Amino acid sequence: MNHTSVGVVIATRNRAPSLTRTLRHLLGLAERPAVVVVDNASTDGTRDMLARDFPDVRVVALPCNRGALARTVGVRALNTPYVAFSDDDSWWAPGALSRAADLLDAHPRLGLLSASTLVGPAAESDPLNDVLATSPLGPATDLPGTQVLGFLACASVVRRSAYLDAGGFHPVLFFGGEETLLAYDLAARGWGVAHCSDVVAHHHPDPTPRAGRSATVRRNALLTAWLRRPLPYALARTRDLVAEARRDPDACRALCEAAARLPAALLARRPLPAEVERAARILDSAAATIEATV
Repeated sequence: MNHTSVGVVIATRNRAPSLTRTLRHLLGLAERPAVVVVDNASTDGTRDMLARDFPDVRVVALPCNRGALARTVGVRALNTPYVAFSDDDSWWAPGALSRAADLLDAHPRLGLLSASTLVGPAAESDPLNDVLATSPLGPATDLPGTQVLGFLACASVVRRSAYLDAGGFHPVLFFGGEETLLAYDLAARGWGVAHCSDVVAHHHPDPTPRAGRSATVRRNALLTAWLRRPLPYALARTRDLVAEARRDPDACRALCEAAARLPAALLARRPLPAEVERAARILDSAAATIEATV
């Protein structure tokens, strides 16, 4: 029996062993959440493993890799009012989903809840936790925790209606730093995005660096600027990346990939409302100050 109003969506591709571990943790929770696994066209036997070892888990098998859009497929497949995202190497702490549901119940404007993340077997605090907890946007009277415009996807819980209202993760980005754009789009629609440190997720990422990750994140940061930020800002970020590309192969790759996706980004361009742009600039300034002191 499902004892929670929070369902869980996992997007996966060719990660059968870690997905097995994640599902065992999630299905062992007292909350007994409904779980939907959206398979991004795995070729490693993931679907056979799911059918054999987890016959009660709903699986949506995609014919091709759709990146972060697989999460939206999963959200549409659930009918719970709230949806938690897990990656195939992450899961939720006991009691976390119930606590998230209580906070979402109590705060109707809350569209996305960002949790604290504990990393690896030692359960070390992810450095992002402190960044989010000390966000200069501060608290809001109608939201729990601290207002933010960023989060870690595998440590987030969304109000299903808010996620769909904002359009979910954007197709132009695919994967890699895709969270900021969703936070912008939620805020632009009037939904709150808040970090709540008492909701906890566990993340056990593969310690092997992912090839091309730096380039992908930088590409998507630039595309996010062109999709939602003022033109002078987007142009300045482009000039910055062009300068970096002269000496940094990852920046060069990011620039080339961004250029290929730029026509689609321009077609989907929708600048942020003034109040959300002000919040984004406050966060930009805070990030620049931190970077200057490192």
